[in-house]
Amino acid sequence: MTGHNHYAMCAQFHPKEDLVVSASLDQSVRVWDISGLRKKHSAPTSMSFEDQMARANQNQADMFGNTDAVVKFVLEGHDRGVNWVAFHPTMPLIVSAGDDRLIKLWRMSETKAWEVDTCRGHFHNASGCLFHPHQDLILSAGEDKTIRVWDLNKRTAVQSFKRENDRFWVIAAHPEINLFAAGHDNGVMVFKLERERPASATHQNHLFYITKEKQIKSYDFQQNVESPTLLSLKKLGSPWVTPRTLSYNPAERSVLVTTPSDGGSYELVTLPKDGSGAVESTESKRGSGNSAVFVARNRFAVLNVSTQTIDIKDLSNNITRSFKPPAGTSDIYFGGTGNLLIITPSAVHLYDIQQKKSTAELAVSGVKYVVWSVDGLYAALLSKHNVTIITKALEQVSTLHETIRIKSATWDDAGVLLYSTLNHVKYTLLNGDNGIVRTLDQTVYLVRVKGRNVYCLDRAAKPRILQIDPTEYRFKLALVKRNYEEMLHIIRTSSLVGQSIISYLQKKGYPEIALQFVQDPTTRFDLAIECGNIDVAVEMAKQLDKPVFWGRLSSEALAHGNHQIVEMCYQKLKQFDKLSFLYLATGDHSKLARMAKIAEHRGDFSSRFHNALYLGEVEDRIQLFKEIDLYPLAYMTAKSHGLDDECQVILEATGTTEAQLTMPTLGDPLTISKPVVPTFKANWPSKASSQTIFEQALLGQVEGLSLEDESAAATNRDEGVDGKSNLERHGNLAEDDDEDAAGWDLGDDDVPGIDSGFVNVDIAEAGGAGTSEADQWARNSPLAVDHVAGGSFESAMQLLNRQAGVVNFTPLKPRFMEVYQSCRSFLPASSGLPALVNHVRRTVDEPDPRQVLPIVCRDLEHLVTNDLQKGYDSMKANKLEDGIRIFKSILHAILINAVSSEAEVAEARKLITSASEYTIAMDIELARRRLGAPDAVAQDSAKLKRSLELSAYFTIPKIEVPHRQLALLSAMQLAVKNKNYNSALSFANRIIANGGSTKIMDNAKKMKAQCERNPNDSIDIEFDQFAEFDICAASHTPIYSGSPYEECSFDGSKYHSKYKGTVCRVCEVCEIGKHGSGLKLFA
Repeated sequence: MTGHNHYAMCAQFHPKEDLVVSASLDQSVRVWDISGLRKKHSAPTSMSFEDQMARANQNQADMFGNTDAVVKFVLEGHDRGVNWVAFHPTMPLIVSAGDDRLIKLWRMSETKAWEVDTCRGHFHNASGCLFHPHQDLILSAGEDKTIRVWDLNKRTAVQSFKRENDRFWVIAAHPEINLFAAGHDNGVMVFKLERERPASATHQNHLFYITKEKQIKSYDFQQNVESPTLLSLKKLGSPWVTPRTLSYNPAERSVLVTTPSDGGSYELVTLPKDGSGAVESTESKRGSGNSAVFVARNRFAVLNVSTQTIDIKDLSNNITRSFKPPAGTSDIYFGGTGNLLIITPSAVHLYDIQQKKSTAELAVSGVKYVVWSVDGLYAALLSKHNVTIITKALEQVSTLHETIRIKSATWDDAGVLLYSTLNHVKYTLLNGDNGIVRTLDQTVYLVRVKGRNVYCLDRAAKPRILQIDPTEYRFKLALVKRNYEEMLHIIRTSSLVGQSIISYLQKKGYPEIALQFVQDPTTRFDLAIECGNIDVAVEMAKQLDKPVFWGRLSSEALAHGNHQIVEMCYQKLKQFDKLSFLYLATGDHSKLARMAKIAEHRGDFSSRFHNALYLGEVEDRIQLFKEIDLYPLAYMTAKSHGLDDECQVILEATGTTEAQLTMPTLGDPLTISKPVVPTFKANWPSKASSQTIFEQALLGQVEGLSLEDESAAATNRDEGVDGKSNLERHGNLAEDDDEDAAGWDLGDDDVPGIDSGFVNVDIAEAGGAGTSEADQWARNSPLAVDHVAGGSFESAMQLLNRQAGVVNFTPLKPRFMEVYQSCRSFLPASSGLPALVNHVRRTVDEPDPRQVLPIVCRDLEHLVTNDLQKGYDSMKANKLEDGIRIFKSILHAILINAVSSEAEVAEARKLITSASEYTIAMDIELARRRLGAPDAVAQDSAKLKRSLELSAYFTIPKIEVPHRQLALLSAMQLAVKNKNYNSALSFANRIIANGGSTKIMDNAKKMKAQCERNPNDSIDIEFDQFAEFDICAASHTPIYSGSPYEECSFDGSKYHSKYKGTVCRVCEVCEIGKHGSGLKLFA
């Protein structure tokens, strides 16, 4: 196609018609009609004679001749060369961009084309332009390093995006997704123009959301019906900026909508009862603010990020109170009635509006959205790649990481969180177990889960319903809650079979459950071995009939004392030597003699010797040695057993005399011991394990069983006690004189440079018709201490393992014996008779034997008033080894203890936290001292750096202020001594902020003045005084906020993830990362 008289810079096909538009540096835009070209290359059809003649006379060599493509319009209006041109996807419009810095809009009809308008704004050549595929917008890119967005109807600039150093050369739009690409000097940038997440809120069975046309609609989940438009919000903010959030107030049937336009604004409007079209609100109330949310039926909170203030307003938009949030607040969310969740870049705060203070804080970085559960007990904090589940008291329950961006989340009625990524719907339980529910064709935003339906909004703000199969996560939830009836129902009614669910059951320690619905013989064999079901293992081994399975079965059966199965396995494996030894051990001499004959038939001399030895057959051994020409051994065997005639025969056969032999000193003849009680007639006796509740359910014995997990109920109880704690009543730390800290150098010298609550205790073998009071204690209580007192140590260990994750019980032995012995007194009886046992109760006045409980020594009050003070004294006296021993003893004592109220439960938790923090602090300081003498450490740069780090970490644990001052003084002096003045300055500032005695303050101020002259560190250490971090109790290194970590479920000490599965270094009894149901101290 010829016609341009300069370089043609761009050419585009029309999306529907037979048109091509081109742009050239000759300052013109040309529209070409290519209908002739299409007809020429289209499939042949029946033609008349005239058409055939005309086609034959065409010049076939001239492919782009005049009859194929002709210029339809020539558009002239640019003053300089035209760089780009594009058709509108649906309207008869053309847009062009040229070196004259102008964006021109053209319209065309069947007969003519003309210029409509010009968009001015670029400061350099306009290099590219296009129409928005779905909205009335024009996008242009230029060499002035900007991308500009224009309103197609008003031809005015809407938005502008600028790069600092790169010129833009080309721009393109995705035909379906809201994505644009722009090429610049150093690459390609892919971007979106608008936020695609629809603003929405749910209440009971209704969803309220804002459409792309900025209209509020509702959706009924029960009837699956979308309402007509309730209200129009077109006047809110910019017409091209969608609202960000929507908060619904059911009491007043009003909504609170925020938009980022104009620096952030909100609008409070009341919804009409019936939708009657796009009605503009007449009673709306507006204001400025970046985030707004209802906090009560007649109050809402507004955050202004620029001024860092939160205003509480009434429904008349009047301010009732204002306060300053924590520094760096970026967003706010509803946190329960009268509370706000305040989001900062590195943490989430639970803020009490009435008290005007933060009541809890959790270190979670990058939180973008908060989703509350239906019952309001839990919330999910959604970050870019993380989901953190918290309680309403802002306590972390679990967290998980995703490699793909998390888009939305909602809660199932059963308490399971479903969340969506770009291409999946996934789930997570409260304990952190997670999986995939289904894949997605396109990104959606979840709003509600009901049965097998997931209700969501797509990017076009249209309600959609996704079908899911909740069987997997409901089964796992039933397993966690020990709802065995539900598990049994799922197994019987669904095809829940797969390697993932089997692996999950094995990992959680329930192989007997997986065994019920697995059909694969290999898997069934593995599960049967794991759960000790020998009968099923034998059945599967017979089906598989491979040596590896018979070998594993023999080992397991031998451990169970089932020698009959072991015998069968050895026979299958033809392990004759092991069979002989088994017959020897069980006293089966008849089969042992048979094994000797088999060995002789097989010609196995070694096996013959062993069997003859086991049977005590001396003649057989002598004959064997003769056969294999070992006459010396034959002679010695005969001589040692007094067979002189046989000795003479051997000497004659070898032509030797006795005088020629040098014999060793012979002992007494070997006599094979005979089994006192032959056991080959039956397997070794073993006590049958009691049936689990699940196995009872399989047998239809679940009537009357309580399957509720009491720990869940205990976890949901509201906590919180007014008044002073025992620690505050008995501590009096703030009033201690620093003279008591005799063991510490205060720097006086000058500075040089879900289990179930009850465990069934089997008393079936106790002799007599009745049960003792000690047995009653274990029956009456779900507390581990009462089981210990009753002598049921095994059930107590099971409780401690399930509740607190205890796996190492050796350190608890002294506490076990202490509790067991302290609740009994003994009265000497007559001579020859045992002493009379008297059981000491803590429920002295309780007449009902089903309620009696034992006394507990070293109870909570004793631990606080005596043991805790001893630990404090050790800290002040610098006796850190003794202090660690005392605080660990406190932890062990609390682990096996009981309290009488919820208030004391809270006190016990505070004591656990205090003991854990002191143990970590003292261990850090001891680790520093173990590096070596100060002079030796100073000569080793690595040890010196580590010493400075440990001294700084010593100041991190949350110990009492007087003791923290000691740690800060020690760290400050060591830092100054090694010329780390910047670190020393931070320690001095903390000492001054904490306050204290005059001597400590004067010393700190003197250090501060010296360090301010040269606030630099000579040795770089891994210690950031401005960062928030915890100390790993194992490696004594920082765990920064937002980093993955594991913790001890009992004492709360934190560890790097690599220590998961090991024993806690603080309490020395619990497994790191093992999530128990929570220690029970009160029932």
